[in-house]
Amino acid sequence: REREREREREREMTIAVNQVLRMKEGTGDSSYAKSSYIQKQVLSLTKSIKEEAIREFYSSQRPKIISIADLGCSSAELNNLGVVSELIAAIEVARRQLGDGPREYHVCLNDLPGNDFNTVFRSLTKFEEKLQKEIMGNDAEKEFGHCFVSGVPGSFYGRLFPTNSMHFVHSSYSLMWLSQVPQGAEENKGNICIAKASPSSVVKAYFEQFQNDFTMFLRCRSKELIGGGKMVLTILGRKTNEP
Repeated sequence: REREREREREREMTIAVNQVLRMKEGTGDSSYAKSSYIQKQVLSLTKSIKEEAIREFYSSQRPKIISIADLGCSSAELNNLGVVSELIAAIEVARRQLGDGPREYHVCLNDLPGNDFNTVFRSLTKFEEKLQKEIMGNDAEKEFGHCFVSGVPGSFYGRLFPTNSMHFVHSSYSLMWLSQVPQGAEENKGNICIAKASPSSVVKAYFEQFQNDFTMFLRCRSKELIGGGKMVLTILGRKTNEP
Protein backbone atom coordinates (compact mmCIF):
# COMPACT_ATOMS: atom_id res chain seq x y z
CA ARG A 1 0.00 0.00 0.00
CA GLU A 2 2.85 2.37 0.82
CA ARG A 3 4.40 1.56 -2.57
CA GLU A 4 1.08 2.37 -4.28
CA ARG A 5 0.92 5.73 -2.52
CA GLU A 6 4.50 6.44 -3.61
CA ARG A 7 3.63 5.65 -7.25
CA GLU A 8 0.60 7.92 -7.05
CA ARG A 9 2.79 10.76 -5.75
CA GLU A 10 5.21 10.16 -8.64
CA ARG A 11 2.35 10.34 -11.16
CA GLU A 12 1.05 13.57 -9.61
CA MET A 13 4.54 15.09 -9.69
CA THR A 14 5.01 14.12 -13.36
CA ILE A 15 1.64 15.62 -14.32
CA ALA A 16 2.43 18.82 -12.40
CA VAL A 17 5.82 19.26 -14.13
CA ASN A 18 4.30 18.59 -17.57
CA GLN A 19 1.59 21.20 -17.01
CA VAL A 20 3.68 24.06 -15.60
CA LEU A 21 7.13 23.73 -17.19
CA ARG A 22 7.62 26.03 -20.18
CA MET A 23 9.87 28.72 -21.57
CA LYS A 24 8.93 32.41 -21.20
CA GLU A 25 6.20 33.12 -23.78
CA GLY A 26 5.83 35.96 -26.30
CA THR A 27 8.41 38.00 -28.18
CA GLY A 28 9.28 40.64 -25.57
CA ASP A 29 12.81 41.39 -24.34
CA SER A 30 12.56 38.82 -21.53
CA SER A 31 10.94 36.12 -23.67
CA TYR A 32 12.66 32.87 -24.63
CA ALA A 33 12.44 33.94 -28.29
CA LYS A 34 14.71 36.92 -27.52
CA SER A 35 16.99 35.35 -24.87
CA SER A 36 17.92 31.92 -26.26
CA TYR A 37 21.30 32.95 -27.68
CA ILE A 38 23.24 29.91 -26.41
CA GLN A 39 20.67 27.52 -27.87
CA LYS A 40 21.00 29.27 -31.25
CA GLN A 41 24.78 28.93 -31.09
CA VAL A 42 24.50 25.20 -30.39
CA LEU A 43 22.15 24.75 -33.36
CA SER A 44 24.69 26.51 -35.54
CA LEU A 45 27.52 24.27 -34.29
CA THR A 46 25.56 21.09 -35.05
CA LYS A 47 24.20 22.23 -38.44
CA SER A 48 26.56 20.09 -40.53
CA ILE A 49 25.81 16.98 -38.43
CA LYS A 50 22.04 17.36 -38.93
CA GLU A 51 22.39 18.02 -42.65
CA GLU A 52 24.68 15.05 -43.23
CA ALA A 53 22.34 12.74 -41.31
CA ILE A 54 19.22 13.74 -43.23
CA ARG A 55 21.03 13.63 -46.59
CA GLU A 56 22.21 10.08 -45.82
CA PHE A 57 18.67 9.09 -44.91
CA TYR A 58 17.11 10.60 -48.02
CA SER A 59 19.70 9.15 -50.39
CA SER A 60 19.07 5.63 -49.09
CA GLN A 61 15.25 5.78 -48.74
CA ARG A 62 14.04 8.49 -51.16
CA PRO A 63 10.49 8.73 -49.75
CA LYS A 64 7.91 10.91 -51.49
CA ILE A 65 6.55 12.24 -48.15
CA ILE A 66 9.07 13.06 -45.41
CA SER A 67 8.03 13.37 -41.76
CA ILE A 68 10.31 15.44 -39.53
CA ALA A 69 9.88 16.01 -35.78
CA ASP A 70 11.52 18.66 -33.61
CA LEU A 71 11.13 17.66 -29.96
CA GLY A 72 11.28 20.41 -27.34
CA CYS A 73 10.72 23.03 -30.05
CA SER A 74 10.04 25.94 -27.64
CA SER A 75 8.76 29.19 -29.17
CA ALA A 76 11.83 30.78 -30.73
CA GLU A 77 11.39 30.89 -34.50
CA LEU A 78 15.10 30.48 -35.29
CA ASN A 79 15.35 27.52 -32.91
CA ASN A 80 12.58 25.39 -34.39
CA LEU A 81 11.55 26.61 -37.85
CA GLY A 82 15.16 27.57 -38.59
CA VAL A 83 16.22 23.96 -38.03
CA VAL A 84 13.35 22.72 -40.19
CA SER A 85 14.38 25.07 -43.03
CA GLU A 86 17.94 23.74 -42.96
CA LEU A 87 16.79 20.11 -43.00
CA ILE A 88 14.39 20.65 -45.90
CA ALA A 89 17.03 22.59 -47.85
CA ALA A 90 19.48 19.69 -47.41
CA ILE A 91 16.91 17.21 -48.73
CA GLU A 92 16.08 19.47 -51.66
CA VAL A 93 19.74 19.55 -52.72
CA ALA A 94 19.99 15.76 -52.43
CA ARG A 95 16.78 15.01 -54.33
CA ARG A 96 17.74 17.32 -57.22
CA GLN A 97 21.15 15.66 -57.45
CA LEU A 98 19.38 12.30 -57.67
CA GLY A 99 16.92 13.61 -60.26
CA ASP A 100 13.88 13.15 -58.01
CA GLY A 101 10.72 15.24 -58.32
CA PRO A 102 9.27 17.55 -55.64
CA ARG A 103 8.67 16.05 -52.19
CA GLU A 104 6.05 16.79 -49.54
CA TYR A 105 7.07 17.52 -45.96
CA HIS A 106 5.19 16.86 -42.74
CA VAL A 107 6.78 18.78 -39.87
CA CYS A 108 5.76 18.07 -36.26
CA LEU A 109 6.75 20.61 -33.61
CA ASN A 110 6.57 19.13 -30.11
CA ASP A 111 6.78 20.63 -26.64
CA LEU A 112 4.89 20.46 -23.36
CA PRO A 113 1.25 21.71 -23.36
CA GLY A 114 2.21 25.01 -21.71
CA ASN A 115 4.55 25.94 -24.57
CA ASP A 116 3.77 29.15 -26.46
CA PHE A 117 2.63 27.46 -29.67
CA ASN A 118 0.72 30.62 -30.67
CA THR A 119 3.97 32.50 -31.27
CA VAL A 120 5.21 29.58 -33.39
CA PHE A 121 2.03 29.41 -35.48
CA ARG A 122 1.97 33.18 -36.05
CA SER A 123 5.37 32.90 -37.73
CA LEU A 124 4.36 30.09 -40.12
CA THR A 125 3.37 32.33 -43.04
CA LYS A 126 6.74 34.11 -42.94
CA PHE A 127 8.48 30.74 -42.58
CA GLU A 128 6.77 29.28 -45.66
CA GLU A 129 7.49 32.36 -47.78
CA LYS A 130 11.15 32.40 -46.71
CA LEU A 131 11.48 28.64 -47.29
CA GLN A 132 10.15 28.83 -50.84
CA LYS A 133 12.40 31.80 -51.62
CA GLU A 134 15.48 29.98 -50.28
CA ILE A 135 14.68 26.74 -52.13
CA MET A 136 13.55 28.21 -55.45
CA GLY A 137 15.40 31.53 -55.54
CA ASN A 138 14.78 33.30 -58.83
CA ASP A 139 14.77 30.07 -60.83
CA ALA A 140 11.27 29.52 -62.23
CA GLU A 141 12.34 26.04 -63.37
CA LYS A 142 12.75 24.82 -59.82
CA GLU A 143 9.81 23.08 -58.16
CA PHE A 144 9.01 22.79 -54.48
CA GLY A 145 6.38 20.53 -52.94
CA HIS A 146 4.12 21.31 -50.00
CA CYS A 147 5.19 21.67 -46.37
CA PHE A 148 2.60 20.90 -43.67
CA VAL A 149 3.37 22.00 -40.09
CA SER A 150 1.53 20.79 -36.99
CA GLY A 151 1.95 21.25 -33.25
CA VAL A 152 2.16 18.17 -31.03
CA PRO A 153 1.74 19.06 -27.34
CA GLY A 154 2.91 16.40 -24.90
CA SER A 155 5.93 14.96 -23.11
CA PHE A 156 8.56 13.29 -25.26
CA TYR A 157 9.00 10.81 -22.41
CA GLY A 158 5.92 9.09 -23.82
CA ARG A 159 4.54 8.18 -27.25
CA LEU A 160 3.86 11.15 -29.55
CA PHE A 161 3.43 9.67 -33.03
CA PRO A 162 2.00 6.53 -34.68
CA THR A 163 4.22 3.48 -35.14
CA ASN A 164 6.71 3.71 -38.04
CA SER A 165 5.58 7.21 -39.00
CA MET A 166 8.68 9.39 -38.52
CA HIS A 167 11.69 9.64 -40.83
CA PHE A 168 13.83 12.13 -38.91
CA VAL A 169 13.74 13.21 -35.25
CA HIS A 170 15.68 16.18 -33.90
CA SER A 171 16.03 17.50 -30.35
CA SER A 172 18.45 20.12 -29.07
CA TYR A 173 19.07 21.21 -25.47
CA SER A 174 15.85 19.60 -24.24
CA LEU A 175 16.69 16.12 -22.96
CA MET A 176 18.46 17.35 -19.83
CA TRP A 177 15.01 18.41 -18.58
CA LEU A 178 13.71 15.50 -16.50
CA SER A 179 10.14 14.25 -16.52
CA GLN A 180 9.78 14.83 -12.78
CA VAL A 181 11.62 15.90 -9.63
CA PRO A 182 13.78 12.88 -8.66
CA GLN A 183 12.69 10.93 -5.60
CA GLY A 184 15.18 11.89 -2.87
CA ALA A 185 15.87 15.41 -4.15
CA GLU A 186 14.35 16.74 -0.92
CA GLU A 187 17.59 15.65 0.81
CA ASN A 188 19.43 18.35 -1.13
CA LYS A 189 18.91 20.90 1.63
CA GLY A 190 20.05 24.45 0.95
CA ASN A 191 20.53 23.86 -2.80
CA ILE A 192 18.32 24.12 -5.87
CA CYS A 193 20.63 21.91 -7.95
CA ILE A 194 23.44 19.37 -7.42
CA ALA A 195 26.25 21.15 -5.56
CA LYS A 196 29.43 20.22 -3.72
CA ALA A 197 27.45 20.05 -0.50
CA SER A 198 24.84 17.66 -1.99
CA PRO A 199 24.82 14.16 -0.47
CA SER A 200 25.71 11.25 -2.79
CA SER A 201 22.11 10.00 -2.54
CA VAL A 202 20.93 13.16 -4.35
CA VAL A 203 23.48 12.72 -7.16
CA LYS A 204 22.33 9.09 -7.49
CA ALA A 205 18.67 10.14 -7.54
CA TYR A 206 19.24 12.58 -10.44
CA PHE A 207 21.31 10.00 -12.32
CA GLU A 208 18.65 7.31 -11.97
CA GLN A 209 15.87 9.70 -13.01
CA PHE A 210 17.78 10.68 -16.16
CA GLN A 211 18.53 7.02 -16.89
CA ASN A 212 14.85 6.08 -16.59
CA ASP A 213 13.71 9.08 -18.66
CA PHE A 214 16.24 8.63 -21.45
CA THR A 215 15.52 4.91 -21.68
CA MET A 216 11.81 5.69 -22.05
CA PHE A 217 12.58 8.36 -24.66
CA LEU A 218 14.59 5.92 -26.78
CA ARG A 219 12.00 3.17 -26.37
CA CYS A 220 9.21 5.45 -27.64
CA ARG A 221 11.23 6.82 -30.56
CA SER A 222 12.27 3.29 -31.60
CA LYS A 223 8.60 2.53 -32.22
CA GLU A 224 7.85 5.80 -34.01
CA LEU A 225 10.86 5.93 -36.37
CA ILE A 226 10.73 3.90 -39.57
CA GLY A 227 13.49 1.38 -40.25
CA GLY A 228 16.52 3.34 -41.43
CA GLY A 229 15.19 6.59 -39.94
CA LYS A 230 17.61 9.04 -38.33
CA MET A 231 17.76 10.89 -35.03
CA VAL A 232 20.07 13.76 -33.98
CA LEU A 233 20.04 14.65 -30.27
CA THR A 234 22.09 17.40 -28.61
CA ILE A 235 22.29 17.16 -24.82
CA LEU A 236 24.00 19.50 -22.36
CA GLY A 237 26.86 17.69 -20.60
CA ARG A 238 29.92 18.37 -18.45
CA LYS A 239 33.65 17.79 -18.93
CA THR A 240 34.57 17.26 -15.28
CA ASN A 241 33.85 14.44 -12.83
CA GLU A 242 32.71 17.06 -10.32
CA PRO A 243 28.88 16.62 -10.14
